[in-house]
Amino acid sequence: MDRLFDHTLMLERRQRALAAAQPGADFLLRRVAEDMADRLMVVERRFEHPVQVHGGLALAAQMMMATGKTAAFDHVDLCPLPGLDPGATKLASPDHVPLKPESADLIVSPLALHATNDTPGVLVQMRRALRPDGLLLAATPGAGTLGELRESLLAAESELTGGASARVHPFADIRDYGALLQRAGFTLPVTDVESVTVRYADMFGLLRDLRAMGMTSFLVNRSRVPVGRSLFLRAAQIYAERFSDPDGRIRASFSIIHLSGWAPHESQQKPLRPGSARTRLADALRTPERKLPR
Repeated sequence: MDRLFDHTLMLERRQRALAAAQPGADFLLRRVAEDMADRLMVVERRFEHPVQVHGGLALAAQMMMATGKTAAFDHVDLCPLPGLDPGATKLASPDHVPLKPESADLIVSPLALHATNDTPGVLVQMRRALRPDGLLLAATPGAGTLGELRESLLAAESELTGGASARVHPFADIRDYGALLQRAGFTLPVTDVESVTVRYADMFGLLRDLRAMGMTSFLVNRSRVPVGRSLFLRAAQIYAERFSDPDGRIRASFSIIHLSGWAPHESQQKPLRPGSARTRLADALRTPERKLPR
């Protein structure tokens, strides 16, 4: 398996962000956690063995517990989570889900799947860890996220050096995640996308927030060549020229893909077999049936 992400560097940047925690830096994860808790509210059951798998903070678990729909969460993450006892979190890389088979009835993954090197394998591990009729709820940045920053950095580096390096992570499309849920064996898979736009005075405000979230690049094939301040100054100019509002503030886009799927169980709805219908569509529509020409 080719590695796209350097999880050792990811851990270093996560720990640095947690050690210098900035008020409000959790705004995106908080927004996603609220959305995930709202989605859980419509599920007509309570979950007694929930687990949050990665996410960096315990916000999603806390908000879901506040709905009354879950018992206390267990946690799997890259490093100990703030606000929890150090031993309360099973430590693992984003590519591993160290849970026993059929040990959880709810798995929650907030803003974590995009950092996996083996997303299909991680989803399979989650499905195996779920009890029959257990639920997966996940949210992950998708295609289009930070598109303005990507374009501005590429344009500036190409202009100044004649070449360009990847400085913003790639993000998968919603259709890819839907296919991966089915491939991993989840039933009743659902995916949808929400666009979140955040405005800043300039590009450097966005970069400060990404650093405070521990979300700056940890690509394996990132450029090791030091870049001068001129690159970022030019990128900031391009960003302002192409992606600013009339008041001069710039836009940063986050495309959040929500995923849900169930571990198979005999009680779940199943599609009818082809040819098993007892009523003709023409009769239901009260129209003559016309055979198509061959």
